[in-house]
Amino acid sequence: MHARDRPAPGTERSTGVDAFKLASLTHTEQFYSSVLRDLLESDLPFMIGGGYAVNLYTHARCPTKDLDIFTTAAEFPRLLSHLQRNNRVSADESWLGKVHCGRDFVDVIFGSSNGAVPVQEEWFQYAAQAQVLGHCVPVINPTELIWTKAFIQKRNRHDGVDIVHLILKQREAIDWQRLIMYMNPHWEILLCHLLMFRWIYPSERDAIPDWLLDDLLERLSRQREGPPPATKLCRGRLLSSSDYRSATEKWDFLNVEDECGNDR
Repeated sequence: MHARDRPAPGTERSTGVDAFKLASLTHTEQFYSSVLRDLLESDLPFMIGGGYAVNLYTHARCPTKDLDIFTTAAEFPRLLSHLQRNNRVSADESWLGKVHCGRDFVDVIFGSSNGAVPVQEEWFQYAAQAQVLGHCVPVINPTELIWTKAFIQKRNRHDGVDIVHLILKQREAIDWQRLIMYMNPHWEILLCHLLMFRWIYPSERDAIPDWLLDDLLERLSRQREGPPPATKLCRGRLLSSSDYRSATEKWDFLNVEDECGNDR
C-alpha cells in the first residue's frame, strides 16, 4: 500500500477538508491549517511530526506549542520559499526553518539540532495518512518518529515520555529492525529508552521483542569486556548543547564532534 493510501494506525481515514472542524479551530490552529492547505495545494513533499503526530498515534491529547512539518534537506528551500509568499519566515540553515504569524509559528524541519537525524527521502514511503486540522496529510511513521525524538533530553524538555507512549500504543507498527539500523551508532540511547519503558510499564514488557533486548545487552556485555576510551569524551552535547557545556569548557572533556574515536 502506498503511503498516500495508508491510514495512520489507530486513526480512521478520511479525505478533504472538514468544514465543521475548521470553523471550530482556534486562531493558532487556523494558521496551522492554512499552512497545511498551502503545502497540499503546492504538492510539495512534507510529513507531520512532533506533538501532533504523537497525539494521533497515542490519543494522549498532550498540548503542543507548535506544528512540526518534516521534509528533506533537498526540498527544504522549496518549501520555505513557497511558504514565504504569504508568511514571514526565518531559517537556521543547519536543520530547520520557521513560518511566523504573530507569536505563533510552524517549524519546517529537515534534520536535528545535533546533526544526527537527517530526514531521509525513504521516510515518505513509510508515512501514513491522517486528518490533521481538517486536512488529510502524511504523518511520519512511528518508527521514524521515535528516531526524531531519541536525542531530545534537555533540562527543560525531555521527549522520553513520547517514546514510551509510542511503544505502548504502536508496538505493532514500529519496525524495530529499521529503528536499530538508524540508532546503531547510538545503540546505548535506544537501550536506555527501552529500559525506561520496561520500568514505567512492567506489565507491558513484551511490547519490546526479546531479540532486540538480547542484541543490545550483548553489545553492552562486549563493551564491558574492553577498556574505556583513552580520550576523555563527552557525548552529552548530542542531547543538549547547554546542559553539558561544563564538561567541555571546564572539565577537559572533548565534544564527540571534535573527536571521532569514541567507543561505540
